[in-house]
Amino acid sequence: VQLQASGGGLVQAGGSLRLSCIVSGSPFPINAMGWYRQAPGKEREFCAAIRPNGGTNYADSVKGRFTISRDSAKNTIYLQMDSLKPEDTGVYYCAVWEQTNMNERKVLSQGTLVTVSS
Repeated sequence: VQLQASGGGLVQAGGSLRLSCIVSGSPFPINAMGWYRQAPGKEREFCAAIRPNGGTNYADSVKGRFTISRDSAKNTIYLQMDSLKPEDTGVYYCAVWEQTNMNERKVLSQGTLVTVSS
């Protein structure tokens, strides 16, 4: 599977950004797609995920501010980030959970940097 994440940038606190991720080439069924992030000096953490049936999950830290969505025709998922805070700064990674013949496998994209200034 190939993942191409984009949309990061510099934004002031309170502002918005939309991340995009084009997903292509998976030979396996996809159980879910989503986003992770890694703040400077911290471990990577889960942000949000969307399943094929449209069900979503969010980390408590982003719930109510971030919205994950998908455009199946474009094989693209999005992360709309509103009311951004300086603590949202980090590298964001698109994720796909594939159901291989053996088990579920998580694949991450290259990162896209989001910087929120105070």
